[in-house]
This record gives sequence, C-alpha cells and structure tokens, in this order.
Amino acid sequence: MLNAEFWASQRVLLTGHTGFKGSWMSLWLEKLGAETFGFALEPDQTPSLYAQIEPVRRLHSIIGDLRDADAVARAVREARPSVVIHMAAQPLVRRSYREPLQTWATNLSGSVHLLEALRASPGLKAVLVVTTDKVYRHSDEPHAFAEDHELGGHDPYSASKAAVEIATASYAQSYFDPIGVPVATARAGNVLGGGDWSEDRLGPDVWRAAKSGQPIVLRYPDATRPWQHVLDPLAGYLTLVEHLVNDPAHAPRALNFGPDERSPNLTVREVVDALASAVGASRSWVQAEGPQPKEMAHLTLDVRKAMKTLNWRPKLATADALAWTAEWYRRFDRGEAARDLVQEQIKQFESLP
Repeated sequence: MLNAEFWASQRVLLTGHTGFKGSWMSLWLEKLGAETFGFALEPDQTPSLYAQIEPVRRLHSIIGDLRDADAVARAVREARPSVVIHMAAQPLVRRSYREPLQTWATNLSGSVHLLEALRASPGLKAVLVVTTDKVYRHSDEPHAFAEDHELGGHDPYSASKAAVEIATASYAQSYFDPIGVPVATARAGNVLGGGDWSEDRLGPDVWRAAKSGQPIVLRYPDATRPWQHVLDPLAGYLTLVEHLVNDPAHAPRALNFGPDERSPNLTVREVVDALASAVGASRSWVQAEGPQPKEMAHLTLDVRKAMKTLNWRPKLATADALAWTAEWYRRFDRGEAARDLVQEQIKQFESLP
C-alpha cells in the first residue's frame, strides 16, 4: 500500500504530466494529497486524456520543452521539489526513426538539462528517472532481461533511453550521491489502459478500428512484449520513491516493472484480438506490406528484484489488464467521464490485495 501521509507532505515535480501515463499519475498524486508541479509540452494528440481529466487539484501545470535548459531550470526553481518523477520523453519507436534528432534531444539532452538543474535545488530528497524496457542490448533471444544486463539499443528511441540510463548513473555518482540525494531509474514494460489516444499504440489503435470498421495494420504481429496495466508500473514508481526517501541506503537504483509469472508474454496479435473482441471491433488486424523499421521480436523483463526489494508485484495479470482497458473504453463510449473512469479504476486497484 502507498503511504498517503508520505505523499501529502511532498512537493512533487512530475515531468510528462500531459501524456497518457502522466495523466494517470497526476490523478493518483491528487488522491494521495501531493502538491504536484507538472512540466511538459502541450498534449500532441486529439483527444487528449490530460484535457479530459482537467482540472487536477493541487497540480500546477508548467508548459515547457525539456530541450530548453532555461525553461527546465525555471520550472525546477518554481517547484522547489522534494521528489522528482521524470516521465517526459519522446516515447514512440517509429517516430524516433522519422525524427532521430528530436528524439535524442528530448530524451537524452532533456534529461541532462533536468539533472543539471536539480543539482542546485534545495530540499531535494529523491529523483526517479523513468526509462523503458527497451534499454537492454538485444540479440532477439527469448530470455528475460534483469537489471544488470548490458545496456544497448538499435533504434533511436531505445538507444536514447539507454543513454539516459548512463547519464543518470553518471550524475548520481558524480553529484547526487556525495550530497545524499538518491537517484534511481525505472524500466517498465508495455502499458495498457484507458485514455491512451497516442499513435502507434495498440489500445487506441483497436479503439479507432472499432469506431471506423477498418482493421489495424500490424508490422510484427508475432512479436511478444511484457504487457501490463498502466497502474502497475505507476504503483512501482511511487513505491520506489518512498523507499528512496525513507531508506536510501537499501533502496535499489534501477528496477524493472512488468508482468510476473502469472502472465505469459502475449504476441501483438493476441493482444489485438482480445481487445478487438472486447470492444466490439468486427475486423481486428491485417499484416503490413513491405519492409518495416527493425523492432525487437521478443522482449521479457525479470521483475524479481522489484518484488524482493520493494515487496511490489503486479496486481493485474495481463488478462485483467486487457479487461480493465476494454471496460474503460466501452464506458467512455457510453458517455462516462474520463476523469471519473480513471479515478474509479485507481480506487479499485488500491483495493486489490
């Protein structure tokens, strides 16, 4: 269980608050009573979950670009954070092929801008940098990656996030460890959840297919990923921050968050078929034609370290994550408010054993 008393006493700088995961995190921090300062770009998709859940109480939204070091520094000075959860990123693999410079500038330079600004921030207790499950050097062998596996990355997105891991460790060892501020990274699997309207994401793609009657075009239908509901990694991030502040000597500095042994890695086609059936799409997918940008065929995370060190484990098996996601979209289509749906699922999640 998360400690609401802990969060009610924190000033949180949350980057990426206008994104899908950031919107869910903003409402959860609201429920926990945190004073939250968000820093992010304006939402880049329509509809936008962030616009659908506004206003978020105790959230001070700062619109800015991580690539602008001065804007980042101003946001840090305004927030005067006790804890930082850095989630802002250019998160899409295919976009990273189209826009490599923007991806590297946002993910790597933007993260360095934030870490540099935080060096002069008084009252800082902990920093969590969220990267991705794709930071590992990959040979496409179907084995689970643990936190001590070699970092790497083929596409610009994955490589930029692996570089963020290295930069974060460098800043931690060079600047933050000597002043007693713990800094950690979190590597989460592929998330599912209602209110994701982004491009190249299976949930919204299935929803758009259901509304249009057109099938989804899949590049790699047999690829496997560590699918999980968005609330499971967010719970991991919040739990890790609590440990960093309360027990910095023993809190881990890098953790995987993904499904456990109850949830076999499903293929992309299996996830699409399940979601399409649940939301009433008549045609689910077709194979993309022609050559496609290279992506990993298999990806599995070993989450035993998070289970051991944080007493964390995913509450929702992948089948449940799919069911919760489909229910969110079905109820939204019936006219229920996005904010109410997010808050209800957070409350339901917290009640699970």
